[in-house]
This record gives sequence, C-alpha cells and structure tokens, in this order.
Amino acid sequence: MRLVIDTIRGRDVNDAYALLKFSKKRAAKQIEKVLKSAVANAEQDALRNNDAFDVDRLFVEFAIVNGGPTLWRFRAAALGRAAPIRKRTSHVEIAVAVKEEK
Repeated sequence: MRLVIDTIRGRDVNDAYALLKFSKKRAAKQIEKVLKSAVANAEQDALRNNDAFDVDRLFVEFAIVNGGPTLWRFRAAALGRAAPIRKRTSHVEIAVAVKEEK
C-alpha cells in the first residue's frame, strides 16, 4: 500500500484518481475508496461553512499508511502441528486541501 500512496502524494485529485484507476496494484482499489471519501468530506465541510467548492482545485496534501492490527490464524502443518498465518491490516489516512492561487 505504501508504494501506491507514494505515487499520489502531492498530486491533484483528478491525477490521483487516474493513477489509481489504471494501477495494477491490488491496494489501489482500497486507496481509491479512501480518496473518494476524503473528497466527499471536503465537499461536506465546504457546504457546512458556505464556502465555494471546486474539485479541480483540490490536491492530496497528506497521505500515509500505518500498520493496523494483525489477525493471527493457523494452518494445519505436517505431523499434527499448526503453522501461524499473519493477516496484516493497514490504517490509511488521506487529507485533501485547496490549492492557493498566486
């Protein structure tokens, strides 16, 4: 997931959507959902404050992936033993901001 996040950090939201849509990485689909949620939250915040909102002016200001809780599962192994399987999860944080015009 960190490889995909590194590609969209600092880019325009529309560019980030395009990169995630055509990425071959499996994590791109989940990150696209988080980005869509961040844009929707920015839109709701603008409506709540009666501010002007334009999706084309947004960019990915902050994007980070941290490790989440690990689920421990066990698989049957030879001679009646059990081999551990670690199912790792991630915490994805994305913040979008409006570009300031010069």
